[in-house]
Amino acid sequence: MKFPFFLLGAAVLFPLALQAQTAAQTPPTDATIQQMVGEISADRLKDDIAKMVSYGTRHTLSDTKSKKRGIGAARRYVEDEFKKYAKASGGRLKVEQDTFTVKPDGRRIDVKTVMANVVATLPGTDPNDNRIIIVSGHLDSRVTDVMNRTADAPGANDDASGVAVVMEMARIMSKQKFPCTLVFVAVQGEEQGLLGSGYMAKKAKAQNWNIVGMLNNDIVGNSHGHDPDLHMPGHVRVFSEGVPANETPEQAQLRRQLSSENDSPSRQLARYSKQAGEQYVPGHTVAMEYRPDRFLRGGDHTPFNQQGFAAVRFSEMNEDFTHQHQDLRTENGRQYGDLAEFVDYEYLRKNTAVNLATMANLALAPAAPTNVGVLTANLTNRTELKWEAPATGRKPAGYVVLMRETTSPVWQQRFPVQGLTADLPHSKDNYIFGVASVDEQGHESLPVIPKPVR
Repeated sequence: MKFPFFLLGAAVLFPLALQAQTAAQTPPTDATIQQMVGEISADRLKDDIAKMVSYGTRHTLSDTKSKKRGIGAARRYVEDEFKKYAKASGGRLKVEQDTFTVKPDGRRIDVKTVMANVVATLPGTDPNDNRIIIVSGHLDSRVTDVMNRTADAPGANDDASGVAVVMEMARIMSKQKFPCTLVFVAVQGEEQGLLGSGYMAKKAKAQNWNIVGMLNNDIVGNSHGHDPDLHMPGHVRVFSEGVPANETPEQAQLRRQLSSENDSPSRQLARYSKQAGEQYVPGHTVAMEYRPDRFLRGGDHTPFNQQGFAAVRFSEMNEDFTHQHQDLRTENGRQYGDLAEFVDYEYLRKNTAVNLATMANLALAPAAPTNVGVLTANLTNRTELKWEAPATGRKPAGYVVLMRETTSPVWQQRFPVQGLTADLPHSKDNYIFGVASVDEQGHESLPVIPKPVR
């Protein structure tokens, strides 16, 4: 479906017509994304998890030499699978184990340890587009004692499920072409303190990576919760920070003036994933959680937030803590341990599809507009917006102004615009606005919230 240019001029010349547009509007569905979603295999997800579980333990401090047990064998398995996808991609997918050394910290690392993130990078086809989108899961596992590196720690759901998501996305998406760069990564050291993701986030900051979105998948494969017992196979949570972790005093002052704590870049990414996920996975609800992670907890997206990047966490709706961080045992007739038999693979397939739809939509879209502003010189019940073209990548076919009530969690209306300004018959007092770039097929960038300008 082409971008509706017949609406573009009308949006500028006849702004009153914008009132007729309804909340039911959504971006057009992309047949290629729909095809990729259809390729996701619950059986392949199951096979990948079974293989990772077969290594006994994937504790970060476990054996790295054995071919049959430990974190080293698991790293090599993921690397080998990535290399198979690279061959199928015609060599475009680049695979490596990115190693780093961690010294004893007196807490969860008791010996000097060489660790590695297993990374598959699909370079973008547009040399002028430096955007990067990352999807991750963590490869390591644990039992009750976080320092127990020898006991069986299957880690089927925490977090072989997240790594399986990453692997399946890499398998499917590496056969396609995207203007910007996609990174698929299985990080190490999450259970010992977010070590692999922390290393990667610091590296990204130091090398000035233009990360526009980071999708972290951790504990995404179980549709059954315990205490109380709940079964919600049609819901997945996406967590996002409201106030950016690296907010400056000037940014904090502006946020307080605008009450824009619900419109951080990470919150926009979560909102984007909800729209894309529910569009391509009908009946599967992406529940936005207005906190950085579960109550008083964190994950591999956290270091990226701390470095100033938009990053979110996907996690199942209700966790079963008897199957997380547990020694394998049976007590009072209940089986404890993170075993593969407790994973719901059809549920995991849907969560993989949510991630794929989000990443593909964002990757196919142009970069976001820059210097987005709302004019404040005139006292009026209208809203005048202006912006500049993206600083990287191809020129957009047009733009979309998004609007929602201040109490709404999601965008309710979208107004196509061809130029770099918009004059809307809706008051900035009553609505929140965002501006996104759009290509000819209707793929939208992340929206940018306007800042006040005179």
